[in-house]
Amino acid sequence: MKQNFTMKQGAIDGVEAFLSVARHRSFRKAAAELGITPSAMSQAVRALEARMGVVLFVRTTRSVGLTQAGEQFLSRARPAFEELVAAGAAVRELGQRPVGLLRLAVPRAVVPLILQPVILSFCKAYPGIEVEIAASEERVDLAAGGFDAGIRMGQFIDADMIVVRLSQPFPFVVVGSPDYLRTRTRPKLVDDLRGHACLRLRRPNGSVVPWSFLDGNRTIEAVVSGPLVAHDYPTLIEAAVEGLGLAQVPGPPVKAHISEGRLQAVLTRFATTTPGLFLYYPSKRQILPKLRAFIDHHAKSRRR
Repeated sequence: MKQNFTMKQGAIDGVEAFLSVARHRSFRKAAAELGITPSAMSQAVRALEARMGVVLFVRTTRSVGLTQAGEQFLSRARPAFEELVAAGAAVRELGQRPVGLLRLAVPRAVVPLILQPVILSFCKAYPGIEVEIAASEERVDLAAGGFDAGIRMGQFIDADMIVVRLSQPFPFVVVGSPDYLRTRTRPKLVDDLRGHACLRLRRPNGSVVPWSFLDGNRTIEAVVSGPLVAHDYPTLIEAAVEGLGLAQVPGPPVKAHISEGRLQAVLTRFATTTPGLFLYYPSKRQILPKLRAFIDHHAKSRRR
């Protein structure tokens, strides 16, 4: 076997060599432990002593002992080095299997769309992963915020991100409760909304979102008014269920409300369609096992 004549890559400026000699009280045994020559071991320790300006070992032809400075350095360097080794092992574990903290930046409106049906089963399937969902309508910098990934509707994701589809395209629908629609004329055209109480969404930048429709190939933006402006879709949906007015919301979270009769859809032939929901993360970042596990688990859940 070819012998190494230099310190192993990863040795920290002679500290690993010092600790090994201190443990064995022998340069030869320490060199054998680290897989280097006794000469390289001695050079590493001398370089450390020169850098510190103090002798750490008392060397004789028959023994090796620690000086007072060596004893003091050993008492503090050993636990620090062991902690550093443990930190390296923990980082390697993150790169080898799905463990650790998975931080996702998710708009509040997306939580009921995609995460609630999956998150419980994911946590049970991967007990070594702790999931943190930062629910906010703000567009965050994933790297600066320490997030592994984000989830958004496709039209709101920057072009330099890697994206993974989480849902099929879905429509935005206008819904109202049966009680509300009994008291008003059901709208058949977009212009009919002028006589209705419309529940609206405010963007993070402060602007109120206009209602969008599609008439053939023509896009229509309707400026509507009503008694409530909210910052998330779940609030609008709940207000619509309670009969406060009409709301234009993503189709998936109101599907059950419509099928069970709590809400009715109107103006369906003018509904616009969003590209769907996507998970995204920076293109230059290596995907860690914990994020890959989430993507794969969601894909399996959709196939069931």
